[in-house]
Amino acid sequence: MSTMIAAAPHPVVPLAGRILLGAIFLVSGIRKVMAYAATVAYFTKLGFLVPEAVAAIAIVIEVGGSILLIVGWRTRWVAWLLALFVLIAAFAAHRFWEFDAAQMNNQMNHFLKNFAIIGGMFYIATFGAGRYSIDKA
Repeated sequence: MSTMIAAAPHPVVPLAGRILLGAIFLVSGIRKVMAYAATVAYFTKLGFLVPEAVAAIAIVIEVGGSILLIVGWRTRWVAWLLALFVLIAAFAAHRFWEFDAAQMNNQMNHFLKNFAIIGGMFYIATFGAGRYSIDKA
């Protein structure tokens, strides 16, 4: 009977994954800060109550969450928070089934991309940040 031992991943791989996943939130959060009025207008269009507060909360979650994810502090908790944030964003902003045929595929791609990001957050929430992190887990 033979047993196969899986090679351990290089410790830089989880760090690279956190950086790549965190980058989308960091860039998006910074862009929201730089165009705050447009962000509020967009959240108003989406039908959020108190869009100014929603915009501020989104900025804090995206910028703060991405930094915590990248440095690896409270990583499992942050991954769950970002997964929930992305789930809300998917159903609030990318309801592809409500768009005309010209926009439906684009919105479906964004919706599915959000679910792929949620999948990445599930991995981080399950397996932790890796060696190169403040959490060390």
